[in-house]
This record gives sequence, structure tokens and C-alpha cells, in this order.
Amino acid sequence: MPWNVPNTLTWLRIGAIPLIVLLFMLPYHWASPASGLLFAAAGITDSLDGYFARRLGQTSRLGAFLDPVADKLIVAAALVLLVSRDTRPLIVLTAVVIIGREITISALREWMAEIGARRKVAVSQLGKVKTVLQIVGLSMMLYRLPIHGLPIYSSGVLMTELAAAATLVSMVAYLRAAWPELTQ
Repeated sequence: MPWNVPNTLTWLRIGAIPLIVLLFMLPYHWASPASGLLFAAAGITDSLDGYFARRLGQTSRLGAFLDPVADKLIVAAALVLLVSRDTRPLIVLTAVVIIGREITISALREWMAEIGARRKVAVSQLGKVKTVLQIVGLSMMLYRLPIHGLPIYSSGVLMTELAAAATLVSMVAYLRAAWPELTQ
């Protein structure tokens, strides 16, 4: 069923992408914080859609496909926005690592599914930690402004860099798990 609770949350996450972009681009002092808060809210739906799918028994092939696509789209959009405003090499490299890993692992999972070995590259605990670091870090970077003197943007950069490191470690783990199939 395409319009169950989890799928609706996933569609809302996808629908939030243009709003996040619009808010980020608006020339008002409240726009970047609003963009960061909307990104954070969309990130929360990433946890909720899986929870509701299991809790309500509303898992579906559509949901299993859409959820990771929504995750990758919203993260890639946020990274492109951030690089458009901060072109320092570390920020650009972090974006390239995260986007490159997502493309690589998506292709690996598709190929492993094709040969009937998808379970070997199922989402790991490290992948879940990476997702939380990404969502929190990118939310803070999009928010940009300090809160009560706290350096929100630079704290978000640090968390996003940790996410990029976790991204590389998890990619190596996934490739190692798939290596026997890749070398046949």
C-alpha cells in the first residue's frame, strides 16, 4: 500500500527537500536556521518510518526502496547546499566522501541483491551511527547561527567529519563482506 504511515513519512521527507533548499537560499536571517530545523525534522522521520513500519506491520517493498533513496537525496542536497556557501577543501572533501560512499554502497547493494546475496551488505550498527552523526551534523551546519554563543556551525562541521570517517569505515566493512562475491 503506497500511502501507509511509514511511506507517507518517507514521501514527506522527500517533499521537504525543495523546502530546505528554498529556505537555505532565502536572504533572511531566519532562513538558514529554519532550513536546519526542517532538515532535523526530516531526519527524525527517518527513524519514525522504520519504527512505524515494524510496529504497525506496514512494511512494503515500496518503503524498503523509498527509505534509502529519500535518505540519500536529502543528505546529498544538504551537502551541495553547504558546499555552495563554504568551499573550503575540508568541507568539499567531506561532501565528496559522503556522496561517493552513498553511490558506491547503493551500487554494491543493488548488485548483491541481483546475485541473491543482499543480506551480506545489510545496514550495520556503524551505518546507523553514521546516519545519526550526519543528520545532526548537517542540521547544525544548515542552521549556521550560534545559539547562546555556542558555535553551532563548527560543531556541525566536526560531527559531519566524524560521519564521513564512519562512512569510510562502514564502506570498507561492506566491501569486505561483499569481497568473496566480488572476486568470483
